[in-house]
Amino acid sequence: MTLMPILQIHTEDAAEYAIVCGDPNRAALIAAKLDNARELAFSREYRTFTGEINGVRLLVTSHGVGSAGAAVCFEELIRAGVKTLIRVGTAGSYSEEHPAGSLIVSTAAVRAEGLTRGLVPDGYPAVGDGDVVSALYASALEQGGIVKKGLTVSLDVFFAGVEEVPHRKYKQAGVLAVEMEIAALYVVASLRGVRAGAIVALDGYADSDLAATYDPHTNVVADAVEREIQAALGAIVKLARAGQA
Repeated sequence: MTLMPILQIHTEDAAEYAIVCGDPNRAALIAAKLDNARELAFSREYRTFTGEINGVRLLVTSHGVGSAGAAVCFEELIRAGVKTLIRVGTAGSYSEEHPAGSLIVSTAAVRAEGLTRGLVPDGYPAVGDGDVVSALYASALEQGGIVKKGLTVSLDVFFAGVEEVPHRKYKQAGVLAVEMEIAALYVVASLRGVRAGAIVALDGYADSDLAATYDPHTNVVADAVEREIQAALGAIVKLARAGQA
């Protein structure tokens, strides 16, 4: 039995599957949907629960905001024994065709953050696992509403400074949404030989006059978060069943 120094969880409590999210309160919300749920640790921004969904055991851990801190969470979960990680988060939309309340399953992420530059060369891709992405997309479609899959971009910048963030270029290149941690998740998972996927609920717009109306606490966003949580749980069940076939 080994204690993870940052997450403060023991290897004996690890599971093959884990859902990760930014907000410790969201981790508790997800855990409340599990059978036999219990909290394992709450260290810094990292809050971890264990439980079961349809007999499949999993962990739920919050990773905070930003790639650097999130990568610590991903690394320690993998070292504890997790083999499949799914990020459940929020993101800003690049298109009015995908308004707040839509769900985006990230097939791959543009590496526009700083963390992965210290891990891999510039040309190294941040790509989700095909089986996990497919299971997430299928499960999300079952939840209804607008669901798309495609490219996302991970940025360190949330509030603008004097440097221009090239949102328009990302949009022109076909990127669907912007968030802060998926690139780190996909690169770390690839380096460590595990599977990862991500789904985000859109909570507003990036690089648009509509961005001034940003409010992540609406009922529309809350409903989308609920749908993406159910999609992630459903995907884990699908993946576990496929693994037993």
